[in-house]
Amino acid sequence: MVRAHAVPVIRRVRRGRREYAGGVIRRRVVVHGYVQGVGFRYTARAQASRLGVGGWVRNRADGSVEAEIEGDEASVTALLEWFAHGPRGAIVERTDVSELEPIGDRTFRVTA
Repeated sequence: MVRAHAVPVIRRVRRGRREYAGGVIRRRVVVHGYVQGVGFRYTARAQASRLGVGGWVRNRADGSVEAEIEGDEASVTALLEWFAHGPRGAIVERTDVSELEPIGDRTFRVTA
């Protein structure tokens, strides 16, 4: 039996962004509110690891937390839902989410 090499199928989605038919997506999220000093980044890393999502998270100078997350659509969606609430002690006022091109991140790290 001869197998053909799998070629990723790319489909167009709104605003010209691409998603892979296999479901790998990447999103940037900025979390606003009382989100620094409550273990947000390290809990986010644990949640990402549990879900098998890659990317990074960091504190921003304006008091918000920023992350880029990449993985299958269901796992990224689950982590975005977690970001909307955060860990115990956080008070999330809002999240701003934008689409990005997947870059192949497989691990999740705290960068700053």
